[in-house]
Amino acid sequence: MQTPPEHTTPPAHAKLTVLIVDDEPDIRELLSMLIADLGYATITAHDGLDGLEKFRSASPHIVLTDIKMPGKDGIALLKDIKGLNAEAEVIMISGHGDMVLAIQSLKHDAADFITKPIDEELLEIALAKVSERILLREQVREHTRNLERLVREKSAALVEMERRLAATQVMESMGKAFTILSGAAPEGNYFFELPFFVAIHDGNCNVVTVNEVYQARFGRRAGLRSCSVYERCGSENWVSPVREAAEKQSSVHRDEIMIAEDGTRVPVLSHVSPVVGSGGGIELLLEVAVDVSEMRRLQDELSRTQRKFEHFFDTVPCSITVQDRNLRIVEANATFRRDFGLPEGRTCHDLYKRSDTPCETCPVLATFGDGTAHQFETVVTTTTGRRRNILVWTAPLTGAGGEVEQVLEVATDITQIRELQDHLSSLGMMLGSMSHGVKGMLMAIDGGAYRVDKGIETGDLERIAAGWKTVRHRLIHMRKTVMDILYYSKSREPELAPHSLAAVVAHLAETVAVKAGQSGIAFHSDYLGVNGHVSIDEIAFSSAMTNILENALDACRLDTGKKGHRIELSAAVDGDRAIITVRDNGMGMDRETMDRMFTLFFSSKGALGTGIGMFVTHQIISGHGGTIEVDSAVGAGTTFRVSLPLVDGS
Repeated sequence: MQTPPEHTTPPAHAKLTVLIVDDEPDIRELLSMLIADLGYATITAHDGLDGLEKFRSASPHIVLTDIKMPGKDGIALLKDIKGLNAEAEVIMISGHGDMVLAIQSLKHDAADFITKPIDEELLEIALAKVSERILLREQVREHTRNLERLVREKSAALVEMERRLAATQVMESMGKAFTILSGAAPEGNYFFELPFFVAIHDGNCNVVTVNEVYQARFGRRAGLRSCSVYERCGSENWVSPVREAAEKQSSVHRDEIMIAEDGTRVPVLSHVSPVVGSGGGIELLLEVAVDVSEMRRLQDELSRTQRKFEHFFDTVPCSITVQDRNLRIVEANATFRRDFGLPEGRTCHDLYKRSDTPCETCPVLATFGDGTAHQFETVVTTTTGRRRNILVWTAPLTGAGGEVEQVLEVATDITQIRELQDHLSSLGMMLGSMSHGVKGMLMAIDGGAYRVDKGIETGDLERIAAGWKTVRHRLIHMRKTVMDILYYSKSREPELAPHSLAAVVAHLAETVAVKAGQSGIAFHSDYLGVNGHVSIDEIAFSSAMTNILENALDACRLDTGKKGHRIELSAAVDGDRAIITVRDNGMGMDRETMDRMFTLFFSSKGALGTGIGMFVTHQIISGHGGTIEVDSAVGAGTTFRVSLPLVDGS
């Protein structure tokens, strides 16, 4: 069913149109004359199909149709017309014997019916009745349209009033929120102490309302243009933040200068956010501006304080780091970065000890575990290969809920203190630790001397030789021990003199070759053709290198798990440095042993070692301006690289 066409209400002199449908020409002509005399305009159709076509094309106000017609009769035409326009007014014409059909037509919503022969007065009454109905319907439509327009106008006014009320409530709520936040802010949080200028603008960029702080500073601005408060208002190619937010339909954030009511220039940080309505258009724009003059002063003061503490953080003579639960370093001061390199997400045990696992008694893990401070002393290696004794102190860094989120680690280099303490206190410790060894050697010498005496008494040369071998072996051992003690116990400058690098290595090779052969260890040396001279104290340097070579011999002797042990001694020149390398394929060392091997009284040989030899070796090499690099792995042997400066002109 189609929507009925709207007919505008005709003026008083206008005519309603009547469509007359009848198959008899005389009746059509008569009805047309009668209806025209009554003031109506008429259209005629000769049958039902013609009537339906003219109804579609002319849209008459009233249809007057005979019931009985050839082809499409009046009842069928009535149904079709009502299908096109349910409000169409149709008057049916019936004969005296057609009352059943007339009643049927009324059931199909016919407006009225009249019988033949047609009475002029009844026709006029029927037409007047449907005309009045048409006019009433038009009046109802007009009243409805007027009412809808009035409702829209009143609704718009109500929405505007509610919007202003909502804007005012928003302003009050924001003011309360800022007040609450300001009161709840921790001491030293200056942000909420700054004055907020809050304004709400409509979609046309006019001020709707402002908060009290805004009004006190810039006056009553409700109803004024949004841009008029800005210093650059009216400047060429300048758009206010409010206008920009309205055009972009997105938030705008920028610095501007606002002019106070007394003419003062106020630098502000302005943020404008549009409020989009249900229809997709911008209904309001919320502007929040902050007076940044005080903020900038506070920022400058904060920056100065921050730079001061950063300076303290970087210049303290301690390595300071902040570590997470995975022991990864997230912050490090300049001292740490200088000594151990850039953290770059690496762990402390990797940077300190080149280890994949944390220390057994890691103080950082302990602090994460119980939330208290811990201390720990250990030996670490710098990026230059220097070993340092450090004292580590840890402290928890907690989050807002009190849980430990990170740990602060402060490491102090106590190498010099430990060296001084060792040097001052170890003399007495050394006497105690050496007394049993010296006593044992003396007893062995006594035993050897006894065998020599008995051999002389009996003339047994074999016994004399065996006894003298024991005495000689113990004397050599005692001499080495006493020399180590003397070297460590007294401070002396090395008596340096230039020596041929090849000659020095040849002497060392001669010394160790015999001992290696006696132990069944293959020995190989490579120093022929090496040029250059080194400045050394021959006695001290030979003692230091002998310690390294004997360490290699012991590593092979104690490695009972494999055969074919080998020691290599070589010399080379690298730039202005002489490199002496001692390599063995003995038992090797782990990382912890390598880190501690040059520490006083540390020995990996248990009762077989004194814990002095490698410490003295390191002291001697350092006194010659040299360095020792050690590369080792358990079961894979050890390589010592001793680097010494060449004499000028070598």
